[in-house]
Amino acid sequence: MSVRIGFLGGLGEIGRNCAVLEIDEEIALLDCGIMFPEDDMLGVDLVLPDFSSILERVEDVSCVVLTHGHEDHVGSLAYFLREANVPVFGSELAVALARNRVEEIGVEPDMRAVGTNEWVEHGPFRFTFVRVAHSVPQATGVVFDTSEGLIVHSGDYKLDPTPIDGEPTDLSTFAGFGRRGVRLLLGDSTNAEVPGFVESEASVGKEIRDLVERAEGRVILACFASHIHRVQQVVDAVVAAGRKFAFLGRSMLRNTEIAKDLGLLNYPEAELLDIEELADLDPAASAVICTGSQGEPFAALSLMASGQHRSIKPDAGDTVIISATPIPGNETKVSRVINNLVGTGADVFHGRNTHVHVSGHAAQDEIRTFLNVVRPRAFVPVHGERRHLYANAKLAQEVGIEEVEVCVDGDVVVLDQGELRVERAALPAGYVYLDGVDISDVEDVLRDRRHLADDGVLIVTLGVDSATGDIVIGPDVDSHGVRDEAEMIHKFVAEAVTGAVGGLDWPADLDTVRRRVRNTASRSVKKQLNSRPVVIPIVIEV
Repeated sequence: MSVRIGFLGGLGEIGRNCAVLEIDEEIALLDCGIMFPEDDMLGVDLVLPDFSSILERVEDVSCVVLTHGHEDHVGSLAYFLREANVPVFGSELAVALARNRVEEIGVEPDMRAVGTNEWVEHGPFRFTFVRVAHSVPQATGVVFDTSEGLIVHSGDYKLDPTPIDGEPTDLSTFAGFGRRGVRLLLGDSTNAEVPGFVESEASVGKEIRDLVERAEGRVILACFASHIHRVQQVVDAVVAAGRKFAFLGRSMLRNTEIAKDLGLLNYPEAELLDIEELADLDPAASAVICTGSQGEPFAALSLMASGQHRSIKPDAGDTVIISATPIPGNETKVSRVINNLVGTGADVFHGRNTHVHVSGHAAQDEIRTFLNVVRPRAFVPVHGERRHLYANAKLAQEVGIEEVEVCVDGDVVVLDQGELRVERAALPAGYVYLDGVDISDVEDVLRDRRHLADDGVLIVTLGVDSATGDIVIGPDVDSHGVRDEAEMIHKFVAEAVTGAVGGLDWPADLDTVRRRVRNTASRSVKKQLNSRPVVIPIVIEV
């Protein structure tokens, strides 16, 4: 029986990581992530994998296996479990972070925390988690023992020599599997274009401590809420400086509470205050650790930057640290937040002007080391944009791996009697958009939104005598976003619509009148401005 590995996301974009492993006609999902919307995805909240092909076989779905707790790996789990509530396996922190999101939508999940180097047997699947260093605690790679040999998924990893929790990537265990023989490695590609090694997470702590010690006013630091290692270093710095602190932002409050309960985040209870209490302190004795490092409009840092936060308003003399770099697509939003913060007079430090952030993903020399340790027969780069995948494939070829396949979302790798082949575009793997609720005809919705953004909207209101065709009200024309000279355009459209309605054969039904109004108004604006706004005809029968 062949082993099949399909990709529903993460191969060609940053985020939406989700693979499908099929053995004996049963399915395991490997990660279940989201992607944050790009600039042209107007009004979209999140981007999910397309689970349609899997849900068509929902009775064959056996489980979900999580490599770690970042949103780009667990963020769509709730929407999948809503349709297929199967067991979920992962580290203690990964399943705890995922559980919170799942329960929010009313699903009671079957979460099963598993330690590293413990073999799990579930249906036809036999797998074990192997510790890796990343920017969230308890991150893992996963090894599947199959009839076609060992399949290793690296997870998101780096070879950090001095990790904050003292838990480096377990190269010894990976090497053991390498000696045994790995049939296929799926490897993280995020930093495959970056030469050398990524600096240790611990290197950021010194810079943060120095900035906190020099700060004269309030300290405000934003980072990913799941980056518990970073949060720990910030807490250590502000406590050492004699400052009280507060966590701010829904996900920051939730994740730090979970990490504290699991013993993964430590601080003196007396130093932690509610945000209302902290706001009453002398700014020089306080620090805020918050969300918003990606410029999210309603995140804590964005609200503070725009002066809309109810408790904290940055001021001259404050020190703001954005301990992250923008995810692709978020650059403009982050830049806007930085500019707004600078405008308050605060000193702003971020990943592009100060060493306050390091990546959690392996760079080229780390990838080469990992490849040489695992020594797979075949390699498929995963997790990254197309350029990252190809850069990773080149590294694999350089170290002597002969079977290297660059896949994209929708491809399926088939291992069958020792042979490897790729079935291209074998699975639907398009974007599914979340806009409060799932959108079914999403491409049409986005096309309309882009149309509105580009050309605006024109509203034409008139009342007609349905028997004679006489216009007794209007035409009244209003517009939004239809460029300048609105009064002239409104007059031109009103005259054209009057003539077009008068030219109909009466009596006429209202649908016919609406079509004539819409087409006439659209042609009129096109002739005058060379643009086509969305036209909304409102025809009242009098």
